[in-house]
Amino acid sequence: MGEGSYSLSARTIMPSKTLPSHTSMLTGEPPEEHGVVWNNVVSARADVVESPTVFSIARAHGYRTAAFFSKAKFGPLQRPGTLDYSQAPGGWFGRWSSARTMGDVRSYLENERPNLLFVHLSDPDRAGHSSGWMSEAYGRAVRSADAAVGALLIAAEAAYGKGNYSVLVTADHGGHEFDHGSDDPQDVMIPWIAWGRGVTIGALEHVAIETFDTASTVLWLLGIEEPEAWNGSVVRAAFQPVPTATE
Repeated sequence: MGEGSYSLSARTIMPSKTLPSHTSMLTGEPPEEHGVVWNNVVSARADVVESPTVFSIARAHGYRTAAFFSKAKFGPLQRPGTLDYSQAPGGWFGRWSSARTMGDVRSYLENERPNLLFVHLSDPDRAGHSSGWMSEAYGRAVRSADAAVGALLIAAEAAYGKGNYSVLVTADHGGHEFDHGSDDPQDVMIPWIAWGRGVTIGALEHVAIETFDTASTVLWLLGIEEPEAWNGSVVRAAFQPVPTATE
């Protein structure tokens, strides 16, 4: 946050649950458009997300894509043909720690250079459900996730070179007590942070950011026009103006 552009009052969708929220984050559409309203791995439609994702659109434009999910429920977002590489734990409630996920990301980046890399970390969510949001265990989980982000930046710099990549850090939802999913501000308010190449520095004051905007901003960074049906808008205020041909 100190070196990048950020908002601590971005908002996710309703229901503020993991799979619907991530699908909106990565498709630029609300649940009534992308159709994902379930939040488990046993749904009869758990293998279906028809809406184009940032992965499918980027890959259609010749970019290489990769995703590291730390929960089993993300199967719908691993549609064949949209990701050059993806992984997720198995089972009904499979889950990997941030340390496990980042170890795999680090190994992957030793040999691969995807143009779009998505990394999901689940430690804070698990601690929130088991011990309560804002509990001591939750604080430890947040520190674990933060350490994983730090490890990711080190690995990215080794892979791409200093100043040659941009990072967006956000969340699918918040939480209160032992759950989330409601319209309570603690559930729907999320952080949104941009850091790295082309990013301005400072708080994004008076900028309303929705989770849909993440998908739009990702495609914009890749030089791809977003689908007309998308609800998102590029968070241009987080980035330095792109020079015109006369500048």
